[in-house]
Amino acid sequence: MKQKFIISTIILIIGGFLTKVLGMLIKIIVTRLIGVEGMGIYMLIMPTFSLFIALAQLGFPISISKIVSEDRKNNKNIIFSSFFLSIIINLILFFIILLISPILSKYLLHDTRCYLPLISIALVLPFISISSILRGYFFGKERMFPHVLSNVCEQIIRLIILMLIVPSLIVKGIDIALSFIVLVNIISEGLSIVILYLFLPKKIKLSKNDIIPDKTNMKDVLNTSIPTTSSRLIGLIGYFFEPIILTSTLLFLGYKSNFIISEYGLITGFVMPLLMIPSFFTQAISQALIPVVSRAYSNRRIPYIKAKLYQSLIISITIGLAITFLLMINPEFFLKFIYNTTEGSHYLKVLAPFFLFYYIQIPLLSVLQATNHAKEGMISTLKGTIMKTALLFILSLFKIGMYGLIIATIVNIIYVTYNQFKLVRNKVLKKAY
Repeated sequence: MKQKFIISTIILIIGGFLTKVLGMLIKIIVTRLIGVEGMGIYMLIMPTFSLFIALAQLGFPISISKIVSEDRKNNKNIIFSSFFLSIIINLILFFIILLISPILSKYLLHDTRCYLPLISIALVLPFISISSILRGYFFGKERMFPHVLSNVCEQIIRLIILMLIVPSLIVKGIDIALSFIVLVNIISEGLSIVILYLFLPKKIKLSKNDIIPDKTNMKDVLNTSIPTTSSRLIGLIGYFFEPIILTSTLLFLGYKSNFIISEYGLITGFVMPLLMIPSFFTQAISQALIPVVSRAYSNRRIPYIKAKLYQSLIISITIGLAITFLLMINPEFFLKFIYNTTEGSHYLKVLAPFFLFYYIQIPLLSVLQATNHAKEGMISTLKGTIMKTALLFILSLFKIGMYGLIIATIVNIIYVTYNQFKLVRNKVLKKAY
């Protein structure tokens, strides 16, 4: 088990690094093609995109990973039952997006250029759902290479297509270009699905009982996935309302629309991605941690869980400290090198030290999910999101521009991380069976 965990973690870190590098290249190219204003509009729709991705996936990757790793169910039927649930969910989401997009773009985001990109989201979601279900199976089996290979190939094809086509679409309108940037996920996720399919066992025989959705298995998947994804959904709901509250409040106070779009784009499109660089390490560790901790928890091996958690936290903090130090001493260099601008460096300097708490938040949440304490983690996230949303509105009224968002983000990170640490300590590490 120890060797599998180490190998899985190494594969995920290498894959995460390659994916992150390719992702940064995509970000650089897209930013230089659509400009700061285009990136600002794109970041206005990203909270909606992220929220609907989470709703479409509904925590299936973690849920399936957990169930498959325990090896107590018919894994084939788990996959097909998950596909059935996914089809129903995606049909519902499709019609919801069609209904809300006109209202969201015109009255809440205050920019009609968001309409077409928002509609495009509905077409992308089914492909993301299918690939996430297949990834969950491979996570449960602790076979990380298919996931890594599909991710890398997905980014490469996205990079090539964007480089070739976006320049010709810019002249037709920023909304057309942004819609294509969203829709290109259909091709990249489709390729990912094909690659993952090729790694599935070839000699497995499928019976009628394997294919027909089973109510018990669907219930088991949902019992794990709903509490698991609730924390993420709560955070994303707060993220969804973030640009709505920010733009509405600042426009009411007399700030110009161009200022809001460009500054919000700088923070969420430039500064946040730089600060999230270490997260691919912590995410890789957390993905490898879930099946291992889940199995150990079912066998009542608390000392083993404790050792794995401490290893994960030490690695996360070490990597986070190194990158935070580099970003703080010369933020202008990294912004100029990646985005060809030094704007946003003042935001980067303020946020960087506090993101150290965020880097350890991810493995803590994974332990809670793997030990059936996702509900407690969800409540912690809910309180933090409510606090952040309320602070964002109140602080924006003080006419401090985007610093209302900066302060609210810092308070949220510290509060949620501290509470998750307490939960892991009290509910998992100190709990006797």
